[in-house]
Amino acid sequence: MNKLKPAIVYKVAVLLLGILPFSFSASAQKKNAGFLYHIRKAASPITIDGVMDDAWLKADSTSSFYMVTPMDTSQAKVRTEVRMTYDNNNLYIIAVCYTSGTNDYMVESLKRDFNFQKNDNFIFFLDPFDARTDGFSFGANAAGAQWDGTMYEGGKVDLSWDNKWISAVKNYPGKWIFEAAIPFKSIRYKKGVGLWGINFSRNDLKTTEKSSWAPVPRQFPTASLAYTGSLIWDELPPDAGTNISIIPYALTWLSKDYTAGTKTDWKKEIGGDAKIGLTSSLNLDLTVNPDFSQVDVDQQVVNLNRYELFFPEKRQFFLENGDLFANFGYADIRPFFSRRIGLNAPIRFGTRLTGKLDKDWRVGLMDIQTGAADDAVTPAQNYGVLTLQRRVFGRSNIGFMFINKDATGTSTPGNAYNRNFGMEYNLASSSNLWTGKLLGLKSFTPGLKGHDIVGAGHLQYLSKYWTIYLQDEYVGKNYTAGVGYVPRVGYNKISPLILHNFFPKGGDVLIHGIQLTSNYYFDERFKRTDNESTLAYIATFRNRDVLTVSGIDTYIKLLVPFDPTNTGKVPLPIGSQYHWNTLDVQFASRPQALFTYLVEGLHGGYYLNGNRTSLIGQLGYRFQPYVNLSVNTSYNDLRLPQPYGDTGFWLVGPRADVTFSNTLYFTTYVQYNGQVKNINTNVRLQWRYKPASDFFIVYGDNSIPSPYTVKNRQLVVKWTYWCNL
Repeated sequence: MNKLKPAIVYKVAVLLLGILPFSFSASAQKKNAGFLYHIRKAASPITIDGVMDDAWLKADSTSSFYMVTPMDTSQAKVRTEVRMTYDNNNLYIIAVCYTSGTNDYMVESLKRDFNFQKNDNFIFFLDPFDARTDGFSFGANAAGAQWDGTMYEGGKVDLSWDNKWISAVKNYPGKWIFEAAIPFKSIRYKKGVGLWGINFSRNDLKTTEKSSWAPVPRQFPTASLAYTGSLIWDELPPDAGTNISIIPYALTWLSKDYTAGTKTDWKKEIGGDAKIGLTSSLNLDLTVNPDFSQVDVDQQVVNLNRYELFFPEKRQFFLENGDLFANFGYADIRPFFSRRIGLNAPIRFGTRLTGKLDKDWRVGLMDIQTGAADDAVTPAQNYGVLTLQRRVFGRSNIGFMFINKDATGTSTPGNAYNRNFGMEYNLASSSNLWTGKLLGLKSFTPGLKGHDIVGAGHLQYLSKYWTIYLQDEYVGKNYTAGVGYVPRVGYNKISPLILHNFFPKGGDVLIHGIQLTSNYYFDERFKRTDNESTLAYIATFRNRDVLTVSGIDTYIKLLVPFDPTNTGKVPLPIGSQYHWNTLDVQFASRPQALFTYLVEGLHGGYYLNGNRTSLIGQLGYRFQPYVNLSVNTSYNDLRLPQPYGDTGFWLVGPRADVTFSNTLYFTTYVQYNGQVKNINTNVRLQWRYKPASDFFIVYGDNSIPSPYTVKNRQLVVKWTYWCNL
């Protein structure tokens, strides 16, 4: 232990010295500070109907957009005109999106929170504190499907967030118009602040043009808050007033376990959530007996990995300002992972306090109580989380997190509690060219002492021509995240990446480049355990087709026994070593076509001098705007010596999304997984009868494919209502 600490301190010090010089550039002036939109109070009432009527004529207009892709060196060719206004209750926006033909638009469907790349759309980004780190996003596609989400890490959008607002889209010859009203109660902002960050984004698939009002370099998304302009209010934004929302639910549930041979179980439940605005930027969430039966099912995968897979959080209660909790750490070092809560035991009640204290401080406080699990093994648990984030150097921040998990029922000494404390520094320069992180964590677990810390960091440079990235991680063998996702412990990891892009002046290729990535793992004594290096050629065509060709070199020394088929066969022994090479070719079609596809082929070695061949396909067809059909398919063929032999795994997942309107959705999703020999079916009807209020009918079952046998079935009818007090 004593020998390891100096090494960790040295690595962290080197990373700190590497990051700090770039921190001071983060406090430089806002890049697009000269882009100003002056918003004036409405002179007459606004009706949300997709019509540019007289009420809009006194609002300032802006139509000077800049092209972001294919190239970011000129004005946009497709014209977009935007106007904004407000009254005492709502923020209003109207966007006239001109097209090159009559009713000429491309969309997937009328379903909410669509795929940005596959829809003609208009989206805008609000940064009420002008902090260039977090905010809100709203918009719609050309058929009227809504988009809304919270923004975090300076340019990412969490579309799982849902709130109350209204919009309308109307199509005309040669244009379509988006009009919306955003209640001040639905967003978080600081009272008395008359300058917000803002940007408008337009995606036009026929011309393959993406554009924005305030210019954004093509290597960044138009959501990048580092490049917002300024929204200047003629008066201070109105006080949202009392901001309390009550969201009750009621459901009835029928289920039957055919495997156990029990009778049909019928139950009915009530519960709900409450949202209380303590200030205009600080929100208290309460939940009692929550139910998440209407949440989308996870997409299954064939698991040939030695470690646990990650599936994202989709439950509404955990989502607002969720980045404060979920994004602390790294993808494989998450001290807090909300899906651990309520996984095997019901959530009885919970509270969350999240939001901004001022322009520089964000806070998150959560406490959740679960009941005992039905298996009589998992006791009732209490989960407490505190996180604080302090903005420094303009767009960077320092974060603190404390996590406490306590068994509140009968428990064994080994799982009585688990605690984690951590700090991180997140670098984001004013131009977003430089980003980075420094992370430190320590866990406290009964019976485990020493080797219970984490030290990690990375630094990235991202320009139009170059991407250079270096990450370093240390996770002690006794580090335990009882409410986290840390699939691997007891290692050191070094991960470099370098990418260089080329921009041809003509021809079919828009951009192509060479990328080298590596992940090198060592044990705590810095003896190599495994590594994977990939050399890839990536070409993006002017019509937005993408071709990727990769060569992969893999070395593995097993630290735990492992069955290479993950089907319960005899595991390979600890200490055995394997080395192989793989060729991977992938082609993704242009997203603007009615028929889209992705095909990928992989062939190479595998454990025990075996071979692996994988074929992956994703097909989609849309009858716009009402029907979107898709199917995800993969086949893995493993050729291994006995006792494993030759094994093939099919994974097939057809899906049909039917949107009768932008408030009535029907989804059928079937998944066949040959590795676990299971067929999963999920059918969901959702009627959004009022903004943020829904009626659901959800059917699901699990079956054994051969001979076909039903294992269990469920039918849920659920009603929710969003009531603002």
